[in-house]
Amino acid sequence: MAATSSRSADRVAVCSRSFSKNPLLRAELLARYPNATFNDAGVQLAGDALVAFLTGHQKAITALEVLDEQVLSRLPELEVIGKYGVGLDMIDLLAMRTHGKRLGWTGGVNRRSVTELVIAFAIAMLRHVPAANREVLSGVWRQHVGGYLTGRAVGIVGCGHVGKDLVPLLNAFGCRVLANDILEFSDFYSRHAVESVSLEALLRRSDIVTLHVPLNAMTRGLLSADRLGLMKPGAVLINTARGGLVDERELKRLLLEKRIAAAAFDVFEEEPPQDPELLALPNFLATPHIGGSAEEAMLAMGRAAIEGLDVNEIPCPESFPQMIKRDI
Repeated sequence: MAATSSRSADRVAVCSRSFSKNPLLRAELLARYPNATFNDAGVQLAGDALVAFLTGHQKAITALEVLDEQVLSRLPELEVIGKYGVGLDMIDLLAMRTHGKRLGWTGGVNRRSVTELVIAFAIAMLRHVPAANREVLSGVWRQHVGGYLTGRAVGIVGCGHVGKDLVPLLNAFGCRVLANDILEFSDFYSRHAVESVSLEALLRRSDIVTLHVPLNAMTRGLLSADRLGLMKPGAVLINTARGGLVDERELKRLLLEKRIAAAAFDVFEEEPPQDPELLALPNFLATPHIGGSAEEAMLAMGRAAIEGLDVNEIPCPESFPQMIKRDI
């Protein structure tokens, strides 16, 4: 009883705007932590504003807010961060450990939300849905001849939580699935008829390439100009993972020259994206980072963040590569 009473006295700051707007998550958090402050103003918190919002709180729930040395060093009272979502690229784990902060994080809680968006993107681009829609809105009525997802070769770059969740859905469409990952999942690959290949082979052979790796020093710029040039002219590139994985400038050039058939991105190196020419291309589909924004996924992420407020372990920076491997 004493532990429960002590916990309920802790002040919790909820930085996430979507968590703050969700009545069910608010109620569940308040039942456990009555002294909670929500981001009811709906502002994007960063730098000094983020420090001011978190000051005086022992625990916090964060989403896309950047928690670096400059922020964490100014928050001596903050003890625990519950992560809303799976991305860790905005949290400096070394600074967390230096300042004795604990991190509650669960990987893969939004995987089905992301995998269903990937399927939607793949079908939409293969059937020219964005281009056809734009034409109808402009008064043009003509049929676009597309192709099936069924039977296509799909290359999954990163076979973590989302990649593994995507494979059975692709199997149901009769797709040939290729995978590239820094780890070997031979048992999973064998059960689901997945072929493990090099990244270069995957890019050359896939009709659809979908990215599911975290953003870190190893993956930033993963699809460089040279690697993008390996893709088939009829291929579709999908990125629902993280901005910064793809050379967006080179991608625009290849889409313009029809050297890649189409691309669909939910994430960008700079958000919102600042390249109107790329966004205006008829063979490009952009969405505003909605991969995890299904109601079911938001509840799962929110509940994981609430549970994360009670963790007792301080993250170890040496384990960071393994942690981010399970991130996406």
